[in-house]
Amino acid sequence: MAPERIQKLLARAGHGSRREIERLIAAGRIRVNGRPAEPGQPVTPADRIEIDGRRISFRAHERAQPRVLAYHKPEGEVTTRQDPEGRPTVFDHLPPLRGGRWIAIGRLDLNTSGLLLFTNDGELANRLMHPAREIPRTYAVRVRGEVTPEMLKRLLEGVALEDGLARFDKIVDAGGSGLNHWFHVTLHEGRNREVRRLWESQGLQVSRLMRIAHGPVELPRGLRQGRWMELPPAEVARLYAAVDLPYRPPPTRRAPERSRRPPRSRRRPGPR
Repeated sequence: MAPERIQKLLARAGHGSRREIERLIAAGRIRVNGRPAEPGQPVTPADRIEIDGRRISFRAHERAQPRVLAYHKPEGEVTTRQDPEGRPTVFDHLPPLRGGRWIAIGRLDLNTSGLLLFTNDGELANRLMHPAREIPRTYAVRVRGEVTPEMLKRLLEGVALEDGLARFDKIVDAGGSGLNHWFHVTLHEGRNREVRRLWESQGLQVSRLMRIAHGPVELPRGLRQGRWMELPPAEVARLYAAVDLPYRPPPTRRAPERSRRPPRSRRRPGPR
């Protein structure tokens, strides 16, 4: 097998995103054949690769099926594996995974709830997060203040933020009035607090923000906050197709997993 960059090989084997692997290398937690790994180092599965002293087996990954979880993140959880402040993380409620680790596909900030996808395939995660792919994300937003047609036009045409021009690809009025007016907005970037900053640029305040779709995957109806469900093969296949990756379906029919407690029905965010 031809050598590959260590970040790509470990990410594809489900040991984190490429950025996570780079951070592990910088921290000296990865060794190759007894020596500290270097970013971009060419390796093969035949090399002895260790993370935190544990040797990585690539055989388990070769047999593993690609999996994707949909998680309904509540407000107050951080999108990180370990938080120095001791706050709850999105990884706290996920099921155990043998031979790899769950990789978060993107992030949601502390005060944003909704759909967060996880996978055991680092290459899928990397492509879905890469800006060049322009994968759309859709959010339900509750806005305080009077929203005028001129504001909506500016938000669609582009607004100058401190880190460059930004805009929504689509804005749909979801109803309500006054302090309870909802919009569904779609954009294809993942800049920090971009949805909130766009509305704030018009003198408006976002009082609630919830991601309801990521690419072709919508937040499953009935999935309660803090719960997860495994996506069925048909939905996983659509994700792979969205980033031009071949999909290897499971050889036998296996019912997708869910969190243990059955979810109760939940309305899509919007006015009652």
